[in-house]
Amino acid sequence: MKFDNWTVALAALGVVSLASAAKAEEQPSSVMTALASTTLSGYVDTSAQWNLGTGNSYMPPYKFDSPSKADGFNLDVVQVRLDKPLDESDWSAGYRVDLWAGPDANVLGTQSVLSTGKSDFAIRQAYVALRAPVGNGLDFKIGVFDSILGYESVESPNNPNYTRSYGHSIEPQTETGVLASYHFSEMVSASVGIADTIGPAINSRAFAPVQASNPHAESYKTYMGSIAITAPNNFGFASGSTLYGGIVNGFNNSVLGTGLGVPALSAYVGGTLATPITGLRLGAAWDLLNIDTTPNSGAFAGTKDKADIWSIAGYASFQATEKLSFHGRVEYVTGDIDQGFGTVGLGPFGRANSIYAVTATAQYDLWKNVLTRVEFRWDHVEHGEAFGAADPTTGAPTRSNAFMLAANVIYKF
Repeated sequence: MKFDNWTVALAALGVVSLASAAKAEEQPSSVMTALASTTLSGYVDTSAQWNLGTGNSYMPPYKFDSPSKADGFNLDVVQVRLDKPLDESDWSAGYRVDLWAGPDANVLGTQSVLSTGKSDFAIRQAYVALRAPVGNGLDFKIGVFDSILGYESVESPNNPNYTRSYGHSIEPQTETGVLASYHFSEMVSASVGIADTIGPAINSRAFAPVQASNPHAESYKTYMGSIAITAPNNFGFASGSTLYGGIVNGFNNSVLGTGLGVPALSAYVGGTLATPITGLRLGAAWDLLNIDTTPNSGAFAGTKDKADIWSIAGYASFQATEKLSFHGRVEYVTGDIDQGFGTVGLGPFGRANSIYAVTATAQYDLWKNVLTRVEFRWDHVEHGEAFGAADPTTGAPTRSNAFMLAANVIYKF
């Protein structure tokens, strides 16, 4: 048995015995064993934007965009992940922690009810992963996890485009609860879960005193479910194509960041299709946010209000070479919103208005571990003006179109 110099020195002083040291070498601590299975990864996300035209008081209200990013260089976010994934054993256990630092961390809105404000720091996910030997294996996430809905990810490097869609912007983002997932076969898998609320705030509640706006009963929780169908390898060119649907229903403690707490339902159907053309994949997504309630507090107490916001998007990705790829997205979003909800979800677009958006992205991965892309985006509001500088007299937006050119550089480690 060989010992390091530090162990030999401690033995000479009588602090430890060589016998106990040998036993420790033969039986490593459970802490060290667990740490040896943990991986550290993440990314640093930076960008530069040029918003054509003068004035950026009114920006298209898709997620992670703001006037502070317009016409300049940006640090978007730094993600650090600690992960111990499940292994193949019957009673496997693990965990994941995703930490965000930077301006985009404030947009997540996961700060708990005990938080005193924004600090450029957020917990994106933090959950315990467990497996029970039921059938093919029943997997659990317990803690804070990403929403089960959506074509696009909160994690920017996983998306085909730099900017997010409107569908992603109206979807639930983060839940605190329990999610169970099961693979029935190679083709079919499903998830069901229960959470405190739909809103992203960690440890939020639908009832007072945590929820002061339109509180509900202590038993009121959020329920969710999804199903995924994946084409197996014997489906020829369509192998790997997916069809996915899901629903989340419960109490949203802050509808799209307005602070208005109401029961809400979010639904999603989307999928990807592999094509006979090498490197070409197509995708589509439909999102719905439905709110139908009679607030029992606030300015509109006793008034029945309803809001329906839905979007549809089409995607195309083409891998031209090993390093070069092209990605496109077209989208339509519209809303039918009662007076009590003002312009929630569509910013300055008003009620019964619509937006069209087209996004084109070129990605070229020149450096190892670095994702580099250039993107052009056009947003158009169907009625009136919604973008640009504020009118000096009325303060209202002044343009019906918004054009943006961006560069995005991400280092993944």
